[in-house]
This record gives sequence, C-alpha cells and structure tokens, in this order.
Amino acid sequence: MPLIKSISGIRGTIGGKPANSLSPVDVVKFAAAYAEWTKKQSEKKDFSIVIGRDGRISGAYIQQLVTSTLIASGINIINLDLSTTPTVEMAVIFNNADGGIIITASHNGAEWNALKLLNNKGEFLSAGDGQQLLEIAEKETFDFVSVDKLGVVTNDTTALEKHIEAIIQLPIIDTAAIKKKKFKIVVDCINSTGALAVPALLKALGVKDIILLNEEINGKFAHNPEPLPQHLTGISNEVKKQQAHLGIAVDPDVDRLCFICEDGSLFGEEYTLVAVADYVLQKTKGNTVSNLSSTRALKDVTLKHDGEYFPSAVGEVNVVTKMKAVNAVIGGEGNGGIILPQLHYGRDALVGIAIFLTHLAQDGKSALRLRKTYPDYFISKNKIELNNGIDVKKIFEHLQKKYKNHPFNTEDGLKIEFDNDWVHLRTSNTEPIIRIYAESNFETTADNIARRLMADIKEFM
Repeated sequence: MPLIKSISGIRGTIGGKPANSLSPVDVVKFAAAYAEWTKKQSEKKDFSIVIGRDGRISGAYIQQLVTSTLIASGINIINLDLSTTPTVEMAVIFNNADGGIIITASHNGAEWNALKLLNNKGEFLSAGDGQQLLEIAEKETFDFVSVDKLGVVTNDTTALEKHIEAIIQLPIIDTAAIKKKKFKIVVDCINSTGALAVPALLKALGVKDIILLNEEINGKFAHNPEPLPQHLTGISNEVKKQQAHLGIAVDPDVDRLCFICEDGSLFGEEYTLVAVADYVLQKTKGNTVSNLSSTRALKDVTLKHDGEYFPSAVGEVNVVTKMKAVNAVIGGEGNGGIILPQLHYGRDALVGIAIFLTHLAQDGKSALRLRKTYPDYFISKNKIELNNGIDVKKIFEHLQKKYKNHPFNTEDGLKIEFDNDWVHLRTSNTEPIIRIYAESNFETTADNIARRLMADIKEFM
C-alpha cells in the first residue's frame, strides 16, 4: 500500500518496503523533516514537541522511533504516551510547546498507523506548511545535533485531567443538570484510548452508571474501528439489553463521535454535529461550518437560530480555516467531528459528549425524541478503491461534462446538485479511494444517485 502524504499527516500500513508502507525508515525520515520544519518556524534555541499515541499494536515502537529521532534533532519531548488526538492538541497549548505529533491512523484498521502533525497552536499543519515539510523530507535537508545538544524527555501524566477540567469549566456545560438526570450510559471504547478518556470525562460530569465495551487497550479492535452503523451492532444491542439512556461510540483516537438512542437505533453520525450545534447556537449566536460532504441539516439548524452556514473543503484544517474566516462559533465534519473554538480548534469527541449530555439534561428529552426534532436527510456513503495510475482528475472532468446542466462545485473534488439532492465525489486524504457521498430526503434516492455516479466512475476508469 503506497504511503499517503496529505493534510491529514503521513499514513500507511505496517510491514513492507520503505515508501510503500509506514516503515521505520519513513517514520524516521518524516520525524526528522518535522523537527527541521519546526526549528525553521522560530529563532529560539530550545524546542519542545508533545507526543501521544492511540492504542494501536504498532504505536509503541513508532513512538520510540519518533522520540529518538526528535531527541537526535535536539528537540525536547513532552511524552503523553497513551492519549487522544484532542488531548495532544490541547497539551501543546498547556505546555506552550512548539508542536505535537499524534501517532494514530484514526478510523483506519489495525494494520494502519500514521503521524498526525501539529503546529504551535495545537492545530494541523496548513497545506503550505505541509508542502514545506514534504520538500524537506524528499530532499533530506535535515541535520542532527551533537551529543551535548540532544533533546530530553519529560513525561506528562496530567494532560487528560487538564483537558477534561477545561471542558467542565466551559460556561455552556451544566454538570449539575447532567448529574441530576442519573444517566446510564454504554461506551464502546474500541480497544483504544477512549477507554481512558471517555469514562474519566463521564465521571467528571457526574455520570456514575457506566458500562464499558471493548475496554482493554490492546489495539486488537473488536470490530472495524470506524463508527459507522454496520460496525455498531454490538453497542446497539447492549444499550437495549442494559436499558441504558444512551450509547457512545468513538474512534481509536477519540476525535469522532457517534450516539446510540435508548431503543438501540443510531442517532446518526451526521447528526452529532447538528445536535451539538443546535445547543451551542441557543447559547451563543453565530455562524457554523461543515465540509462539503456533510448533511444540509446543519444549515437548517443554523438558519433557525439566525446564523449563517458556510461549507468548506473536506479535512479538519480546511474546516478550521473556514471557521476562522467566518468567525464560526461551532463547526466540524459530518463524520462525528465536533470543533468548538471556545475550547480549541480541533475535532474533540470529549467536548461533544459534554455538550450533548447537557443538551439532553436541560431539554428533558431522550436521545430518540431529540433526534426526531431534526429534519430527516439520508446520506449514502460509498467508496471505490483506486489502483496505481488512475487519473482521477480526468474522471472528474468527464463527469463535469456529462452533468454540465447541473450546478457543481470543484473546491474539493466534484460536488453536483440535483434540485434538493447532491452528490460529492473526492479522493480521500487517508486512503487510496474515491469517496462518493449522496444526500436526499429519501434513502432510496440517495442510494440511487450514489450508484449512478459509481457506475459513471467505473465507466470512465
């Protein structure tokens, strides 16, 4: 599997030849390039980088490689070890660090891992910064320091506690109301660091009745780790069996979030952001942002609260850039990613949980009743695997010509509108695939639109 280099980091499968996998050689090269890029951002003499990892099997040895490379580059390490992506992002701010590296492949399977790279604001690198880093890696224009200038490692065991405390202290979070409701909650920890973070957050919020599934942090994911309906039958059944108020599923690095209603039905990952935004906009008037592949239900909710909705290209850094440009008070992605600028500019499942529980507690509705207050749109999510040598740009040009009588957007791949329906086609930042997302008021219509475009793509291939 070719190594994937994008705004989402350096990602690949474990095992194989350098440049065709996330090999030790590639880990060292890109860690050294990141160290060099970091040192070019300032005239400082001392630099520090926060490092954390999810629970993947390969995480420990990759962390050792990254740590050793940064030490050899003269960078001091603030080591969180097992952690979450949003916790590492916030730890950069807590420690006034010069950047951060999260060792996680997010929703990808156990055979994958990645280096997610942060700047000194705890945010993902911009496209321009990422390009600079890739050029450094390609040309290997990095140096290592003499023995008297090696970096040192400091262990930080308080980052998660500080992260949770920052969430609890948000004015919009009502811990008293949550505690009073006496929620019973089932959590699918997917054998990763959600097992550390989610129960700790729930206890801090006053939730005492917590049932954990897949809580052993061993990286042997009990099911496909992407929190999609077909992968969450276990927690859905357990919510019904336990007669719980709610189920919570996160991905391995805890930046994506999905809820399960009390009857075992899914609240819908697309509606995680919708519900959270609905509550935030009740408390703080303003604008919202989500990516081009996300449901238009967010736009509906935003307009209801007299705000303005803005779409962005897919990718957390693109959403954040647009959020800053339009001064959005809440934003994120339809994959269950919540970004609350009041806390930090990063997808954060923990703050999403806290806001959602506050929403339920104050509103007095169950999860199922709350879901029924939002418009019903259906998104059909599909993908086509790409073989080496396929010219995706040419395929999209053919599709533009075929559907030239319909409005389209080429900001990120190709989005075509069919009256009130739409389809968005784009290459993934994290896998060698084309994603095909279609939305309609009717599930069969969304599926039919997606199937039609998939047939077109295969024809032009």
